Amino acid sequence: MASDSPKQHWSTAEEEIMEATYRALLKHGYADLSISRIADELDKSKAAIYYHYDTKDDLLVAFLDFAVDRFEETIETETGDEPPEDLEHVIEKLLPLQPDEEQRQLQAVLVGLRSQAVTNEVFREQFTQIDERLAATVRSIVERGIDDDTFRDVDPSRVAEHILATVNGAMYGRVTTDRKSAAAAARVSLASYIDSELRCRS
Repeated sequence: MASDSPKQHWSTAEEEIMEATYRALLKHGYADLSISRIADELDKSKAAIYYHYDTKDDLLVAFLDFAVDRFEETIETETGDEPPEDLEHVIEKLLPLQPDEEQRQLQAVLVGLRSQAVTNEVFREQFTQIDERLAATVRSIVERGIDDDTFRDVDPSRVAEHILATVNGAMYGRVTTDRKSAAAAARVSLASYIDSELRCRS
């Protein structure tokens, strides 16, 4: 799978900190997150975290990278050799039609972190890389579909950016409003776009 950023090697200690950070974010959100609360989830002292990360924001930047690495690993193991099904699978992972409670919480966490990128340059750089990696994932699937004549000969980058923009907008709306049907409507619209833009006609 194409990626604009190489995956990192995560030590066992780093993985444990990332998992603890995830649990703490689900419980407390970004605003109430602290190294102390992450240490509580880790069941270790704050020093164990500061050994690896200088500040909370340093840790969260690493957490975002960790989350994308794990997402890409999931996609690599769960997709196959059928570009249409693979594309639908990626979209469902990014914007599930019927999210469970943990998926809702995770989306809320990611939107909360993304909002910090408005004023935090480090977070802005990280979310730029995340979007570039996700766009590369979609672009790679579209390119495979073009190569095997499953998809029409379109501009893969343009299609990837359209899909990513739709997913990001729908996720933001789902988390920040009570418009419960909006995300599902966006998925239906996205499916129609993919059908009209990509599907080869006999």
